Amino acid sequence: MPHTIKSKQQLLTRVRRVQGQAAALEKALLAETDCAAVLQQIAAIRGAVNGLMAEVLESHIREHLGIEGMSPKQRNEDLEQVVSVLRSYLK
Repeated sequence: MPHTIKSKQQLLTRVRRVQGQAAALEKALLAETDCAAVLQQIAAIRGAVNGLMAEVLESHIREHLGIEGMSPKQRNEDLEQVVSVLRSYLK
């Protein structure tokens, strides 16, 4: 995945943000923090994961489906792969 390598540091920063938010959620649950704060932390994690997904997905689409001269068969295979991932993600 060449596009992932290009933005490796940016993606790692996003992943680390998700990890930090998940750790904060764990601490909040262990400390029996107020439900509103826990819900807010869950929403923050979801937003961070959605941002990561959007960035990787956009890069993937541009890298694989935006190539001129790609055979229709290859374009269709790449498109089906993206659709499959999106269906799985949106469940």
